Amino acid sequence: LHTDLDVGLKNIKYVLAGEGAGTIFAINEKTGDIHAMKRLDREEKAEYTLTAQVIDRDSNQPLEPPSEFIIKVQDINDNPPQFIEGPYKGSVPEMSQV
Repeated sequence: LHTDLDVGLKNIKYVLAGEGAGTIFAINEKTGDIHAMKRLDREEKAEYTLTAQVIDRDSNQPLEPPSEFIIKVQDINDNPPQFIEGPYKGSVPEMSQV
């Protein structure tokens, strides 16, 4: 995350709120970089709604309205195949195409 108000001054901080903020997702309050703190699994939760805001460090007052965004988790095939009703029989003719 980044704001146009961040021109190298040290008096702003980035704050993150919402589903998983502080536990699953962490924000570097100085740079606005967001990191996932654990591996995400789409089968557990497909998306997270978060809110980010820029705060004045001295007054603790917001400098901009909060921004809401959604992190959508992409699915990867992380489950091994299961053959429940086996055994299965199959054949491939010699010299078959790949």
